[in-house]
Amino acid sequence: MKQIIFLFFLASSLPLSGQYTISGTFSPPEDYTWIIANYLEPGQQNYVAHTNIIHGKFTLKLPEGSAPGVYRLVYALPQEEYYFDVIVNEEEEIQLGFHEQEGVHFLNSTENRVFNAYFEAIYQLENRLVQWYSSQQGNTTDLEKILQELQSVQVDYEKESQGLLTQHFVKANSPYIPTPSESVFDYINNKKSAYFKALDLKNPVLQASGFLTHKVTNYVFTALPPKELDALETQKAIQGNLLELNTQMAGVSPKYQFQTYYTLWKQAISLDYDLVAGTLYETYLKPLSKITGNTGKIEEIHAFNQLQLGALAPEIRWDEDNLPKKLSDFHGADHYVLVFWSSTCSHCLQELPQLHEKLKDRQNLKVLAVGLEDEENLWQSESAKMGGFEHVLALGKWENEYAKTYNIQRTPSYFILDRDKHIVAKPENGGEVLKFLEGT
Repeated sequence: MKQIIFLFFLASSLPLSGQYTISGTFSPPEDYTWIIANYLEPGQQNYVAHTNIIHGKFTLKLPEGSAPGVYRLVYALPQEEYYFDVIVNEEEEIQLGFHEQEGVHFLNSTENRVFNAYFEAIYQLENRLVQWYSSQQGNTTDLEKILQELQSVQVDYEKESQGLLTQHFVKANSPYIPTPSESVFDYINNKKSAYFKALDLKNPVLQASGFLTHKVTNYVFTALPPKELDALETQKAIQGNLLELNTQMAGVSPKYQFQTYYTLWKQAISLDYDLVAGTLYETYLKPLSKITGNTGKIEEIHAFNQLQLGALAPEIRWDEDNLPKKLSDFHGADHYVLVFWSSTCSHCLQELPQLHEKLKDRQNLKVLAVGLEDEENLWQSESAKMGGFEHVLALGKWENEYAKTYNIQRTPSYFILDRDKHIVAKPENGGEVLKFLEGT
């Protein structure tokens, strides 16, 4: 898999100007065939150009009248993972090299080179500072040297970045520098208190970048008390950080607030922080959606919430022999398996008969097989081969209401329910279905 690169660059609100060229190389050359440029604006990105990568080389010409600022270069799918960002201004062409393992480096471009050099220097020094506190050696001479270097780097790069868009980020990233006498606990608490001192959340240049999102996410999820916390205590501390962030968000556009909280919601979900995700949804995203009209993302969150482990499975209704039936009326089993499949899915036709053979005689288990279909005939013949399963025809395939309710992205997809129809597992395949049932 290609390396995922997350670089935090900037965008600009400067006036429209001329035509810019970004060129360079990708290595290894056989792994890359195309590149797309998206222009970043606060809370969104817009496609502007694309070109082929031939034998590892490319030349990307942005359209006439393109704005200077930040351009996100996407080189593989999914786009939200495989990208890096570059600063484009009216004074320089950009040449770069990208390597699968080493990432991106710039052969010219003062903006990009100053930006990268500054953040690399700060990163190294803050790592040394953390290591000093972790070692508990008490050698204040080493500490004083680190603090002096931190101060010097900040001052030097603020001077070097004068006249560059990069200076917005250099100043916004100004690190908290402790006194030599501060304990590790004082350092952590004081750093948290000073976190937003230099960070202007209303700055449109910062908003049109990954930098600000990264800084906010880092604060919310890692600015925690310097003591051991259990899972519940961790989530409650994060909720406290959200309250502080909300205070700092005063005066920020509702559109950008919504996008920021949505990003935090996705992070909370990835960490299985259900309490935090619920707070983000109920306290911040739902009210903001009414102002911004972001109904699509709210529907996505609602769909996710109703499919979490422990949630009551959404209702499914169908007719059988002209009689209405529904999932909630099922009874008499310890577990229920929902499988969404299709008679036109070759993988389904291979996997489901094997699963049927394993489950057809199992006691205290019922299987509801929902066929996502464009037409009925093939479904009838294939479903008839799996007697003992309860079969539901869901016409419209991906547009069917149950495909949307259960957020089905591929077939087959599985859900295992307990006797009360609560979701207890979401296996990836038939083998995982059997493994779960064998362990119960």
